[in-house]
Amino acid sequence: MTLSKENRRLILDYILMTFGVLIYTWGWQEFVVPVGISGGGLVGLCTILNYATGIPIYLYFAIINAILLIIGTIVLGKSFSFKTIYCIILSTLFFAILPNISWIGKLGLSTIPVNSPEEALKYLVNPIIGGFICAFGIATIFKRKGSTGGTDILALIINKFYEVSPGKVFMYADFCIVGSILLLPDKHLSDVIFGYIFTISFSYMVDLLLTGNQQSVRLEIFSSNYEEVADMLINIKKRGVTALTSIGWYTKKESKVLVVIARKNQLNDLSRAIKDVDPKAFITVESVYAVYGNGFEDVKRGVGKGKKRESKIKRFQKWLNGE
Repeated sequence: MTLSKENRRLILDYILMTFGVLIYTWGWQEFVVPVGISGGGLVGLCTILNYATGIPIYLYFAIINAILLIIGTIVLGKSFSFKTIYCIILSTLFFAILPNISWIGKLGLSTIPVNSPEEALKYLVNPIIGGFICAFGIATIFKRKGSTGGTDILALIINKFYEVSPGKVFMYADFCIVGSILLLPDKHLSDVIFGYIFTISFSYMVDLLLTGNQQSVRLEIFSSNYEEVADMLINIKKRGVTALTSIGWYTKKESKVLVVIARKNQLNDLSRAIKDVDPKAFITVESVYAVYGNGFEDVKRGVGKGKKRESKIKRFQKWLNGE
């Protein structure tokens, strides 16, 4: 029997989410927990509770997520909830299984106390590499519309309605969680610092992996051959061009400054093409946070703005009825 395109895509989603969950949980168990530090998010909170009580991380993770899952189901809808349930169950299993594997926790390079500057530099390896690995796992899950729960749900809710990157949501929400490790008697300021390093590396990589190809730039092109450059950009590169009137104050001559908005990954190609037309062209490049309109992003409206939304209760009732 041949699977439909939709079913093949769904199977691929769950395969990639399984891989992402494995990478994410392994990053915590390999690079974070063995050295007694913590990061942000629900896993970070569960890690701190584990340090304080000795109760396994997976138990806290399952119980707290059971509560958060209800909220996520109401706000984000049925399909998200099924994938979230799968990722949460899988994460719980991996958090329970991985600590029992003999080599887990021994690959990290920073398993020694910090007693000197040299050891402190070596100690940085775990939070930095651990943050990158965990971010790769989370980004893989996010791209398939999944979540491991906790602040992941909060990040996706906010990003669904407002133009706030997931990495920034993690950063703000995690500040207090990481700092709370100081409430434990055997923890010190260095543990907080390394926890923040882990959080920063994690947040940076999440943003890079999720939005790296969607980042945009604004080019301003100063050229005496602006007509030829503009025609090339429009007809060959298929980019929109705006010509602004300008005056060179040294020569007092009127000219045009060309303004182009493009994806960041198109920058090198456009720059080379401009230089081919006019080797003396002067180009300035400015990073653009968000671009809305044809060929770029759609405007995200806040809750209660624009198109009228169904109440959360009605959406939850439809989910229960299988609609």
